[in-house]
Amino acid sequence: MVDVDWELIAFFVLSAFEVVGSILVVINKRMVRAAFWLAMTLVTIGAIYLLFLSEFVFLIQIIVYAGAVPVLFVFGIMLTRRTIMDEPGPEGGP
Repeated sequence: MVDVDWELIAFFVLSAFEVVGSILVVINKRMVRAAFWLAMTLVTIGAIYLLFLSEFVFLIQIIVYAGAVPVLFVFGIMLTRRTIMDEPGPEGGP
């Protein structure tokens, strides 16, 4: 019977989510969705830290980075002018 290394499989799956999420952060035109993908990316980094048995760095990653940074971005987006977030209509206006 084949001995399966579940930690290696989990690392590859989390790494795939990490790469896809980081690409979606960069190519997404809507800032709120980009903030969501950034949060997912930061959570998967924390999960990779947990796989490495680094619990303290995992907690700091989840609490500080995955918790505070996307929330700060979303509040910054909400407090900016509304016309920045609107996509232009067919005539070029909002």
